[in-house]
Amino acid sequence: MTSVKAPGSLENLRRRNRGRVLRAVQAEGATSRVDIIRTTGLSRTTVSSLVGQLLAEGLLAESTDRRDVQSASQTGRPPTRLTLEPSGGAVVGIHLRHDGIRLAVADLAGTVLSELLVDLDVDHRADAALSFVEEATTELLTANGIDAARVLGAGVAISSPVPTLPRHGPALLTTWHDIDIGETLTARLGVPVHVGNDANLGATAEHFFGAARNTRNLVYIMLAEGVGAGLYLDGRPYFGAKGVAGEFGHVVVSPGGQVCRCGNRGCLETVAGAEALAAALPTRAGGGVRDLDEVLEACLAGDPGAVRVIADAGRAVGTALAGVCTMLDPDLVVVGGRTAGAGKPLIDGITETLRRGVPPTDESAVPIVAGHLGVRAEVLGAVALAIANAPLTAVHDGLADSATS
Repeated sequence: MTSVKAPGSLENLRRRNRGRVLRAVQAEGATSRVDIIRTTGLSRTTVSSLVGQLLAEGLLAESTDRRDVQSASQTGRPPTRLTLEPSGGAVVGIHLRHDGIRLAVADLAGTVLSELLVDLDVDHRADAALSFVEEATTELLTANGIDAARVLGAGVAISSPVPTLPRHGPALLTTWHDIDIGETLTARLGVPVHVGNDANLGATAEHFFGAARNTRNLVYIMLAEGVGAGLYLDGRPYFGAKGVAGEFGHVVVSPGGQVCRCGNRGCLETVAGAEALAAALPTRAGGGVRDLDEVLEACLAGDPGAVRVIADAGRAVGTALAGVCTMLDPDLVVVGGRTAGAGKPLIDGITETLRRGVPPTDESAVPIVAGHLGVRAEVLGAVALAIANAPLTAVHDGLADSATS
């Protein structure tokens, strides 16, 4: 006897598929129909039909990115990208750097509505940092006329590993050992708060919004006060077995070198971190201590000493990167963080030792480029983290049923 499907079963299947499409868009922040097909495994016809319905219902929005227009052929139609409907709510992105805090409020398409940066000794002033985030978030929302009830969540980028195993406090931030950042800020802000490593989130931002769009295998290097890396393998972020992959700054490049804050000697951070770069440049007139901004300013002005310091740091990065690229065979290396602002001397230094350090193949060398998002990459990654974890039910009154799986 031929079985007959229960009434409504096809409708239930369609509702589940709607949810899969919505979650695929949410996870990517901004994506294409082709990527949705790849992510969900649904047919092109099914995705096309569901996306059309979700656009008509105002659950998704569609736009053409200016960069796509510039790169499209003259005869082809520029590709469009899908996002959650931007007006469905707002999220907060927070980057807790070692020496400051960058905070941004964005819509669900990832468009930043307001942003600020403050210098603060985050490493040693945990209470002050948390209080600033709470107060500044309220001020930004008020200044932009955003009701706190429309804020769906927040993402936080921190300069420390974020293991998947439960623990408290970033391991390398001095005064944070007994603080659960997600739990504490959730209580202070009144919204769900999700925490990620800043280099991982910088990679996310460049992957979705910047230099590495459509790149499936990416190594992102963040050079700032510290040194870190974020990885994308086969189109997905890679965090490792315990969630701490990418601690690039603690790869030893100078055995017997300077003692690192982690306790080892000769870590890359002792050569290419901000403190190391400042210490390597002769003191200015009067004996004043230089900082990273002065090193970068001098390098951009063509000062021979500063150019050499930056190039040497780049060579050390390239040496450490050679093993990573040999193992992972990435499509692209993106260099971000404040130090990336040094430009050509840094990129040339990395390229020089990287190309010497990887085995020769028939393929061309791995491209190395500066990030498109600059020092904002990590906070934009925090925004993407918040969007990816925003409750879909808040986007539209009828979304809860659509997202049911």
